[in-house]
Amino acid sequence: MSILERGTILVTGGAGFLGSALVWALNRRGYERILIADFLGHSEKWRNLAPLRFLDDLEADDLLRAVESDAAKLQDVSAVFHLGACSSTTETDAAYLIRNNFQYTAKLAEWALRHHPQRRFVYASSAATYGALESGLSESIDLASLRPLNMYGYSKQLFDQHAARHGYLDRIVGLKYFNVFEPNKQHNGDMRSMVLKAFEQIRQSGRVKLFKSYRPAFKDGEQRRDFVYVKDAIDVTLHLAESVKSGGLFNVGSGRAHTWIDLATAVFEAMEQPVAIDFIEMPEAIRSNYQYSTVATLTRLRESGYSHEFMPLKEAVADYVREYLLPGRRLGDEVEVTR
Repeated sequence: MSILERGTILVTGGAGFLGSALVWALNRRGYERILIADFLGHSEKWRNLAPLRFLDDLEADDLLRAVESDAAKLQDVSAVFHLGACSSTTETDAAYLIRNNFQYTAKLAEWALRHHPQRRFVYASSAATYGALESGLSESIDLASLRPLNMYGYSKQLFDQHAARHGYLDRIVGLKYFNVFEPNKQHNGDMRSMVLKAFEQIRQSGRVKLFKSYRPAFKDGEQRRDFVYVKDAIDVTLHLAESVKSGGLFNVGSGRAHTWIDLATAVFEAMEQPVAIDFIEMPEAIRSNYQYSTVATLTRLRESGYSHEFMPLKEAVADYVREYLLPGRRLGDEVEVTR
């Protein structure tokens, strides 16, 4: 029996970008015994939940209180997907990030492992923990040697190190997500992906703005990123959750690097518009820390038995633009049970 069939599935950040995509994927596989936790506040995240099927939802603070009191309603939870966090790379409130991204995760992991040895705990780390590294981005790198470039990456790094010190990493899974793009990220403001930003710019002006390069080895717009479609990222997430012999940190990327020009061109083509790109000055505040090339090493993921090929960038962008952005849909608007 799959770990997902043994009890209730808890998804934190369940109304957010990754969380709602995970619930969508679980619904498609026939799972509905899902408990969602999130900070809804005044955002539009609730719209991501509307088409999905689940048992109940809690405010994230209420979940933490339930965990601290070992509430009965949580006793049959067999799998925890902790995807909730402040994901803003520009957030500067260090106390908030440590409390929300590190301490909350630590309490949830301790509860999950202490009260139910067979409970599966999967959490979102981040490729931001690699800092300025632009090659050899492998999970085998000594955690103590990593230097994240922003407070968000540091808050994620804190829990990775905490888990390693306490011997958790043999029993839990940490996912270092790379540049995952939509759907269901419309509420994220400046943290929206470049795919969505490009779509909006093309609709408004027929053109896309990309940053100039400040390194001679890279032409304007040819800085590279490992872009991975959210459907692939969630497929990896579920694979590792069900691979109970797999533990530790895993990169979640496509294993391929594409330029920003590649990405923008794919959006133009999906919208059937001519390519028109303007190169603009990069803000001085981010020039010194800007990464020019990132790509995930997938050795550990492949060794875990994950053999699926990732959707090519052009196809992934076309799926997002044509199936979701142009018709104004979200993941789950047409949930089809396939299990």
